[in-house]
Amino acid sequence: MNAFNLDGRVAIVTGSSKGIGKAIAKGLAEKGAEVVVSSRSQEACDEVVKEFTKEGLKAIGIACHIGKEDQRKSLVDKIIEAYGRIDILVNNAAINPVFGPIEDVDPGIFDKIMDVNVKAPWALSNLVLPEMQKHQKGSIINIASVEALTPGFGLGLYSTSKAALLMLTKNQAKEWGQHGIRANAICPGLIQTKFSAALWTNEKLLNKVEKSIPSGRMGQPEEMVGLACLLASDAGAYMTGGVYTADGGYMIAG
Repeated sequence: MNAFNLDGRVAIVTGSSKGIGKAIAKGLAEKGAEVVVSSRSQEACDEVVKEFTKEGLKAIGIACHIGKEDQRKSLVDKIIEAYGRIDILVNNAAINPVFGPIEDVDPGIFDKIMDVNVKAPWALSNLVLPEMQKHQKGSIINIASVEALTPGFGLGLYSTSKAALLMLTKNQAKEWGQHGIRANAICPGLIQTKFSAALWTNEKLLNKVEKSIPSGRMGQPEEMVGLACLLASDAGAYMTGGVYTADGGYMIAG
């Protein structure tokens, strides 16, 4: 069990004031990590930190709009000031402001999706790279989606951005392995979060999806935690460049 121990390690999880990000942040903290909770709202971050510390977990909250360069830099600077190191980066924050045909999307929305879902994880990873290089160790976990692996309907640009994130992950693993840094991607299926509410609040659509999945149900944010803890810890020391699904069997449902 010691291989899963994260005592003394510092983890940053973007978009962690709710949903999958919050669940992963809590899971890493339960394994002993000092966790930085981050989202656009400082108030939302503080709420989560209050909740975690009540349970005896170690966490601080730092607001950051992940799509803004100055805020990304400030986030990393503040973490280094507080802890002097960064060991684990979970790039979880993402947006999907549109649902519909790819030809109907405004070019400005296209840029926004790519900025937050692809450019921000690339840029934030680059900022933590020197810190991980110092210790010749680090784990980057990029949260993608099954939409990166197979096209759905109405989520074309989101799918495209997440597919790009998978290739970014593989390149990070290939180029940064020499520094002891691992990079992996998690592809969740349909998880019951506010982010995916448009899908699961539509009863007809949800029934159709659930009937087609081997597990027969949608997932919960907490069900992404075990995989994230494995990839963050020494238990996953030989895992890099991997793409892992946690989707209730969606990818084999055909």
